[in-house]
Amino acid sequence: MSSDSGDGTQVTSSQPSGSRRPVYRVESTGSFWQDAREAFKRVSVADDFQRLGEMPCARNSLMSGIASGVGVGVIRVMSAGFLVGSHWAVGTFMVVSLGTWTVCQRNIEAERRKLQKVVEEMPKRFIKQSEKIDESGGS
Repeated sequence: MSSDSGDGTQVTSSQPSGSRRPVYRVESTGSFWQDAREAFKRVSVADDFQRLGEMPCARNSLMSGIASGVGVGVIRVMSAGFLVGSHWAVGTFMVVSLGTWTVCQRNIEAERRKLQKVVEEMPKRFIKQSEKIDESGGS
């Protein structure tokens, strides 16, 4: 199920029916600014925030970052003042959010690689099993 909108943009609806966002596959035009303009047209901040819970690792990373930032910020506000504490809170939020998101993405990728390996080895297992059955049946 794909359609061509006439401007070189191919829209495919290979996502589940519950997803409202189409998948765009566009070849690069070779012009950085034209490609950047085309990409910027597709950004929808409101839609992205509505889908935040569907994005892998985003919710947990943001929650960890917020909790850590608030904790460190409160402690630093009490000891060093509001401006210093707010800087520490924002910095802690960024570091913890990016760190937990990176670790989560790495774990997802490792799981995906393991699953791919299992899928690739399944036909080999069936061949080995059928060979064992043939050998034992032929004796």
